[in-house]
Amino acid sequence: MVETGVFQPGARLELLDGEIVEMSPQKSSHATAVDLIEEALRSGDDSEPEPDVAMVKGNIRDYTDHHPCSAVLVVEVADTTLAYGRLNKAVAYARNAIPEYWILNLRDCCLEVHRRPSLGTCAKRTLLTVGETISPLAALELRVEIAALLP
Repeated sequence: MVETGVFQPGARLELLDGEIVEMSPQKSSHATAVDLIEEALRSGDDSEPEPDVAMVKGNIRDYTDHHPCSAVLVVEVADTTLAYGRLNKAVAYARNAIPEYWILNLRDCCLEVHRRPSLGTCAKRTLLTVGETISPLAALELRVEIAALLP
């Protein structure tokens, strides 16, 4: 599609539910938050970044010949895309039985935690702020400070 001029080279695109969505450019705070999340989760053996960050089972060498087909935790960083993350992405991740989905909300400086999906929606939603910590369900020994994730 880039070759035919539908999208510009370097356009940020995402495929969700069969629809190509053009994403806004990442602000520096968004990129910094993605790096901070990846760094905080890196001490666990099961992390590999994608979409913004995804924690998967296994290690990097398990995916030499193919991408992971599922994740145990997906993290999205959102400021201008907050509503999109809360609605579209949350539903897509719940529908695909991703057990845990975090939205690092840069606008309100908090972490929105969605857990235990059921029937296409998350059964539990928690809001965590600076001063609090969280442990991913897949790595309960890992303690992540919310303040450490925010730029």
